[in-house]
Amino acid sequence: MSFDMNKMMKQVKKMQDQMAKMQEEMEAREVESTAGGGAVRVVATGGREVKSITISPEAVDPEDVEMLQDMLVAAVNEALKKAEQMVAEEMAKLTGGLKIPGLF
Repeated sequence: MSFDMNKMMKQVKKMQDQMAKMQEEMEAREVESTAGGGAVRVVATGGREVKSITISPEAVDPEDVEMLQDMLVAAVNEALKKAEQMVAEEMAKLTGGLKIPGLF
């Protein structure tokens, strides 16, 4: 059995190309999260960027700004968590579940 370094390097390059393409796709894909029964809605990307925050008028109570702040924090954190989970699931498909340090 001989070890073919060129073949292995081609496979590594192919995987790197696939990972770069997947990363680009994930950065464009969006996830959504809500809090307060839908009073606050957050959309984020797989690149962990918040794209939009929607607040229903009913959630705006000048007497209880703290609740609105809590709903915003909850919705943003959940959206970012969903984005990270989406990327991890797609990466696992590409790597066959192999965890590669430093990737996502």
